[in-house]
Amino acid sequence: MTTSRVVLASNNAKKLVELQALFAPLGVALVSQGSLGIPEAEEPHPTFVENALAKARHAAQAANGAALADDSGLCVDALGGAPGVLSARYATLFGGPKDDAENNRTLLARLGDTAQRRARFVCVLVAVRSAQDPEPLIAMGRWEGEILSELRGHAGFGYDPLMFIPTLGKTVAELSADDKNRLSHRAQAAEQLRRQMQEVWQLG
Repeated sequence: MTTSRVVLASNNAKKLVELQALFAPLGVALVSQGSLGIPEAEEPHPTFVENALAKARHAAQAANGAALADDSGLCVDALGGAPGVLSARYATLFGGPKDDAENNRTLLARLGDTAQRRARFVCVLVAVRSAQDPEPLIAMGRWEGEILSELRGHAGFGYDPLMFIPTLGKTVAELSADDKNRLSHRAQAAEQLRRQMQEVWQLG
């Protein structure tokens, strides 16, 4: 595979910036699907893997080329893995708006005074050369932590201000962008996917 342009199956500007940095070593130019007029795909599946694959195939079909999709979220043990694949719109399940601040408030309300706060950020990245690619590249990263009872830090997005990483003594929202890109669930998945792209797609 010689092309370095890959369509990112997302319209999340912050996610695009993170992934652009993570895949820069391969010389891959990520282009958001929104900039090409490609609508978002449906995400009806219960797992990150299935949704990421569906989004990658959708973007590849519309762009007639290679695509990369990210499906990620927060899994909290005490909530049976919720919010999971519904992380970005968790508050809407309880009548709230689709909004980071409201999602955080909803998470804290659902946890209440639960002592068990173990959680993990999960990221699945899927890359396909075409919508019919029989050999999708799939990578998964997990970042273990625990949910605080109040917000800390102002960097990042989503649940970052609530996700405390014990080994670092900080929430994700208290980390620099460089540290997050080096340690995060997305960084872990990206490292795996970069290796696969080098080996299978012969990029970089």
